[in-house]
Amino acid sequence: MEGHVKAADPEVVLVTGVSRFLGAHVASRLADDPRVRRVIGLDNGPPPPELAPLLRRVELIEADLTRCATLIPPLAPQAVVHLGVSTAPEPATGGRAAMKDQNIIGSMQLLAACQRLPKLRKLVVRSSTAAYGASFRDPAVFTEETEPREVPRGGFARDILDIEGYVRGFTRRRPDVIPTVLRLAPLIGPAAETTLTRYFAQPVLPTVLGRDPRLQFVHVDDALEIMHRSVVEDHPGTFNVAGPGVLTLSQAIRRAGRVAVPVAEPGLSGVAALVRRFDRGSFGLDQVDLFIHGRVVDTTRLSKEFGITPRTTPEAFADFLSGRGAGGVVLGRQRLEAAERAIRSGIAKVRAMRQQRDQPEPEQPGFGP
Repeated sequence: MEGHVKAADPEVVLVTGVSRFLGAHVASRLADDPRVRRVIGLDNGPPPPELAPLLRRVELIEADLTRCATLIPPLAPQAVVHLGVSTAPEPATGGRAAMKDQNIIGSMQLLAACQRLPKLRKLVVRSSTAAYGASFRDPAVFTEETEPREVPRGGFARDILDIEGYVRGFTRRRPDVIPTVLRLAPLIGPAAETTLTRYFAQPVLPTVLGRDPRLQFVHVDDALEIMHRSVVEDHPGTFNVAGPGVLTLSQAIRRAGRVAVPVAEPGLSGVAALVRRFDRGSFGLDQVDLFIHGRVVDTTRLSKEFGITPRTTPEAFADFLSGRGAGGVVLGRQRLEAAERAIRSGIAKVRAMRQQRDQPEPEQPGFGP
């Protein structure tokens, strides 16, 4: 196995975002590792009932990342795992503004606190392949050195770029700390609950007319293993984390037994109404751009450094389908026609709103002398 020799085990590990799927599972794995004496979980709310059993051996602290600068130094962790990154805005909790505060201000405050941790030896940060953006100018395959060809449209991708910039600044100030930045492809698996898994769970899937993008996924179990090893082993650097191989969107839809409804790109904003109709979560610009252009990354550095290769993208997707019981055509003719009418109605409403917005203001009548 290629890679770096492991240094002293981190006795105290702080994990952010433990009230969410990824953070709870990473914290649980670390708490069960005999090499780690104490795991502290930090989030701005309590874990939901389905995640609470995972955290029975984790010390939970309920606090907002944006106010953690004075809270963390007394805990004196040797390793910090930053998973408290919101991937999509939640209207119920403040939408995009709250998401940006959590991601940008929260990350800045966390790194400011880490700056004052003399015993800190390791920083592991959850990033995303969304950092590369998605456009028609993209290369066929992204490596870790590839720069985005243009600023991503989606808020999550822009936040990720900013967070990685803050981490680079931190490592210049603290060269004694080992940084590991993991650019995760979209997570998939039987237990994962993400924008992507909610998309493929819909009875009808909106796609972009004339586009069939290449997609990569990473199985959630492989992502958890790599995150765990990033804490208990030394792997400095930035790594693409994805399953080798690709699936086109049309292949994934056929394997899921779903029905695709192609929509012209200008009308995609109307698709959000359809997604809300089926109560399946958000469908933002990050997902729209991914479904227009696709994204494939090279994972050679990951395999060489960690000595492992995640299961392939087709294998990960197949496990997701088998675990969810997906398969077979799930829409009859009447439901499909209803879904198509909902899409057309949403597009028509958006176009009408745009036309109304673009109309010139009527001239006010003049007043004579």
